[in-house]
Amino acid sequence: MWTVLAFISALCLGFYDVSKKIALRENRVIDVLTISICVSALFLSIPLILSRLCPEIMTDTHFYVPPMDRTAHAYTLLKSVIVLSSWIFGYISLKHLPISVVSPMQATRPMWTLIGALLIFQEHLNAWQWIGIVLAIGSIFIFSLKNKSQIKNHQSQINNRYYVTLALAIIIGACSGLYDKYLMQQYDHNAVQVYYTFYQAIMMLVTWVIINRKSQIINHKSIKKIGVIVLISLFLIVSDNVYMLALRDPDSMIAVVSTIRRGGTIIGFTYGLLFLKETEPARKILCMVGILAGLVCLALGSL
Repeated sequence: MWTVLAFISALCLGFYDVSKKIALRENRVIDVLTISICVSALFLSIPLILSRLCPEIMTDTHFYVPPMDRTAHAYTLLKSVIVLSSWIFGYISLKHLPISVVSPMQATRPMWTLIGALLIFQEHLNAWQWIGIVLAIGSIFIFSLKNKSQIKNHQSQINNRYYVTLALAIIIGACSGLYDKYLMQQYDHNAVQVYYTFYQAIMMLVTWVIINRKSQIINHKSIKKIGVIVLISLFLIVSDNVYMLALRDPDSMIAVVSTIRRGGTIIGFTYGLLFLKETEPARKILCMVGILAGLVCLALGSL
């Protein structure tokens, strides 16, 4: 079951990436990130309020949010800082780089998560799972190596800094995945998701107010594609919830879940090639085939 949940999370994560790319075309990173997180917090406040007002009804549902002690809140706050740091760097890179470059490079995150899973959680993969991870990550790695010449030839020195922000997003995101595995072994997934989203909303609102006071160039009328930003929130809520639910399974492996989840990059590939008419379609399609083959092997090995 945890494998199915990981695939559902991957699907939602793919549409989440596409929604971000669309919203970032005409909006600042800070605006999209702040609004989407606040909308997510608004949606998640519904099960929290219901869990406090009528716990006897909510307890037997999937949406019940149990109380958390101070220690749990401290760990959740740390998760918020880690995730938000990764998102900020990721959003910046996505705004300035092609989605068919960002998506596959983001998908190398499982490689770093795999190393951590082997060292920290002593996870043991079977043959099919190893083949799947090697195929998926190997395809993306080869794509990234070939793309280096494109970066050197077509990107200015100024734009190269966006590849640095992308690298930071990937490394911090890998740390987040390992931390998620630890949290899900200790605390309820609904409680963690609700409160870490609230903490993010508070931090982003403070940051947003400070930035706008200094710039004084933004008003509510200048923010476009609000509907798409709402979709970002919805896709993220579903993706995160089923992802955390998958990690709660004692048999689940973060190395496998993380790799499957990043398989949602295929949706970003497809969108970039079909609708944005991005370059070198043959090479990117070959990369997609490699990722798909890897995901199939992971599914077979996790049955």
